[in-house]
Amino acid sequence: MNVQIVSATRSTPSDFQSQTALGKSLERLAHDGRMTVMVATSNKRGLPLVYNEMLDKAPDDTILVFVHDDVWIDDYYLIQRVIEGLEHFDVIGIAGNRRRVAYQPGWCVVDIEGRGAAPENLSGLVACGPQPGGEVQYFGSVPAACDLLDGVFLAAKKSTLVTHDVRFDPLFDFHFYDLDFCRTARQNGLQLGTWPICLTHQSNGIFGSVEWRVNHAKYFRKWGD
Repeated sequence: MNVQIVSATRSTPSDFQSQTALGKSLERLAHDGRMTVMVATSNKRGLPLVYNEMLDKAPDDTILVFVHDDVWIDDYYLIQRVIEGLEHFDVIGIAGNRRRVAYQPGWCVVDIEGRGAAPENLSGLVACGPQPGGEVQYFGSVPAACDLLDGVFLAAKKSTLVTHDVRFDPLFDFHFYDLDFCRTARQNGLQLGTWPICLTHQSNGIFGSVEWRVNHAKYFRKWGD
């Protein structure tokens, strides 16, 4: 089974390997012959365009792991955990929400003011910080079936996405593409869930920025709620 790591970065190829959290992390995982890496370097395109391109190019029997470049992979059993997770769910992530509510602008918030989702609906553990092994944020027990997953890390079999006509919508760039992807996947009959995978994310996101608000408007024009 080939597991392909897919990402995009503004960094050059050499800087990606030597300076980004993901690039450095993948060096530690290079021993696993089941893993291949496809990274769009010096990238200025939105993530859906990159992700769809990599999806189309991948062999039919590939597992695709879509992950941000500012992620430390703390788990050196990553490939095995991804394979195991996809035996239980069609799409897996590391954090998510068991229940989507109307006009929800993020997997862990329920309104544009940033009010947190009901704790009983959340699942996942995500470490945060500039270095590997960051401070762990606990959201809820894992694994759990979810309606929404955090886009920092998403994995699925290519064959599953193709069969169910699930892609990333290029209407979005770096915001809301993940919520849109999850809603499309659920609408098309896929089961989403969290899985225990250890990562450290360097960023907490840019909730409420100008770019975020532009994509927020696009998202609700598309979905209504």
